[in-house]
Order: sequence, then C-alpha cells, then structure tokens
Amino acid sequence: MTRTDGALRVLFACPAYWPALAFGGPIWMARELTAGMVARGHVVDVVTTSLLDVQRPGSRHTSVREVDGVHVHYLATPLRYRWMGVTTSLPMLLARFPRPDVVHVFGFRDVVTTAVAAWCRVRRIPYVFEPLGMFKPKLRKVTFKQVFDATVARGVARGAHSIVATSAFEREEIVEAGGDPDRVVIRGNGFPAPASMPSSSGALRRRLGLADGEPVILYVGRIAAGKGIDHLLEATRALPDVHLALVGPDDAHGVMAHVREAQSDPATSGRVHVLESQGVERPLELYGDANVFVLPSAGESFGMVAAEAAAAGTPVVVTDRCGVADFLGTRGALVIPYDARAVRSGIEQVLGDPELASRLSAGALAAAEEHSWAKMVEIQERLYREAVASRA
Repeated sequence: MTRTDGALRVLFACPAYWPALAFGGPIWMARELTAGMVARGHVVDVVTTSLLDVQRPGSRHTSVREVDGVHVHYLATPLRYRWMGVTTSLPMLLARFPRPDVVHVFGFRDVVTTAVAAWCRVRRIPYVFEPLGMFKPKLRKVTFKQVFDATVARGVARGAHSIVATSAFEREEIVEAGGDPDRVVIRGNGFPAPASMPSSSGALRRRLGLADGEPVILYVGRIAAGKGIDHLLEATRALPDVHLALVGPDDAHGVMAHVREAQSDPATSGRVHVLESQGVERPLELYGDANVFVLPSAGESFGMVAAEAAAAGTPVVVTDRCGVADFLGTRGALVIPYDARAVRSGIEQVLGDPELASRLSAGALAAAEEHSWAKMVEIQERLYREAVASRA
C-alpha cells in the first residue's frame, strides 16, 4: 500500500543497522519497519553506527547508503565497547539535519539513541522510544545500568511520547522498571509470510551430514548468555538419538566454551553442531528441515527467530519469557517455563507425538498469516501520527 498524502519525515536512530546481523533480530525489525514506512509513502532516514559485530571495529568514515528506499547514515565509529559504538560525528550530523516530523529511538543505553533522544528534547521534536527488551536492567553489570539509567539516560523514557513494547511480557518489564504504564503501548513484530518461506530443501541436513530420519533440534540466534543454550545441551545429552544445530554468531559471553565441551564429550560428540549464517540473509531455508525449533531464552522482548520458524511450519517450543509466545499461543507453540527439565520435556513431547507436532505446525502457520509486517507498520505509523499531533 502506497501513501502520498500527509507523508511524514521520520528519523530512525539505532545503535546498529543492516547488514549488522550479528546483533540479532532487532536488525531485521528495524529494516522491516523502515522499509514498510517508505512503502507507505513516507521519507525515512536512519542514523546509526558503522559496527557490524562485537568483534570488529567500525569504519572511521561516515557514509550514506540507500537500503530499501531508506537513507542510512553509517557514522564513523572509531571506538566501541562490544555493541556500543562511539560516534563523534553525530552532533555535526544532527546540527545540519533537516528537522524531522517524528523520531524513532530504537535501542537503549548507547551513544546514538541517548544523544538523539536528548537532541529531540532540546529541539522539541516528538519521538517514540523502543527499548528492545533492555529497559529493565538485567543479566550483566546491573548496578552500572541502574546508575546510567538514573543519570545519563533518565530523560530518554520521560521525554518520549510513547514507549513501544513488542509484547505483553516486555510491557510488564518496562512498567516494573518504572516506565509510565499510560504511555507503554504494544506494537508487536511481524511474522514472515508463510508463502514467502523457502520449501524444505534438505539444506540443514546436508550441512550437518544427516539422513532424513535423524531428529534435529534447531536453534537460531546469538550464542550468548541468557539464551538457554545450556538447557539445549542438557536436553541433547539426555536424548541420545537427537542432533542439536546451533545457527548464529558467538557473542563472546563464554557460552561457546560450553558448546565446544559438549562437542568433545563422548555423550554428545557428533551430535552438537554449530553453523554460521551464510551471507547477509536470514537462514530461512534451514527451518523447514528441523523436527522442532526451540527458543529456550531467559527473556526475549519478542523472539523473531521463533516467528520465522512458525512461518516455515516448524513445530516451536518456546519459554514463557519470550514475547512471541503471546502471538503464537498454545495453538502455535508449546510454551514452557525457563527450566532445563521443561526444555527437555517439551522436545520429547514434540518428537514423540506426531499428532502434536502436526497441530503445532498448523497453528504456527495460522499465527504467521495473522501477524504480518504490514499490520505492524500500520500500527507504527499511527503511533508516529499521534506523537506529531501531540505537539501540534
């Protein structure tokens, strides 16, 4: 759907952008939202770092590229700490940037989003704030995050017209951490269209060197703390006939060391596989070959990879700490607690009950049809227009 009347100029600020796929689902979320707004007739600029992953430094030069009709400003990023890039050229860019109608602050506790939110407050430009599951301090350096939130970042949420949560789970976390419940809205993320998903091609089994009859558990995402990788390794140890495929980059949390130990352990040797994503596209061709997809995370504001698996019709097991569980429901996923025994039991149920697997597959496809990106972009446009109207 293309709109030309009442077009908005939107500035989208984020700590990383396509093709920085090592940063996970938010990269695809950002691309879908910005491209969707362009398709609806709006003008969208993205300001971001030039980081591609947590290992390599960013570029020392600023560049502008057009991606899906979006003007992306990749700022020179001479310094970084893990995913946080220091972009000294950001103030100069903002000083000469055409005044946007609305800004989308997409991320939290990084240089780009913190600075852009402050610029909006000074210039009285309305903005929406999407913390990407980071609003509640957790996992690592909690005390530092609490101090940062109370000082440097204290105005980010307060100055926003609305705070975007992608699920009820994330909304509860935001409110619990002090977000104004009257301004927290749920937008959700879109699922890929099932018709656009590659048919089962055997690509996963070929890469693993496995026959059709050997059961495969698939996990896609960062190899990182809090992702439940340890639960998957325990389940693989307890289920002697299954293979575990982990597809994604090492996030340098030390989790990969446990994976390597499992690969050399006689109990799991030859059954734990690590695959890097190939190229800059999502590994959509792999989902259909798995017997079950598992997202056993301790907390995900959404969980895009589970949405991708659902769109492929693969039975999904997901913890109740993942926001995507709200959208899949019991028809489209086996929703379990964040617990090693629950993860193992869920996998056993799906692998051992063809009728359950078939029912979950059909429910997942139905959920994917209902929650399209087009619908989510429409909701996002409404939030932008409400923010603009609030300053009129």
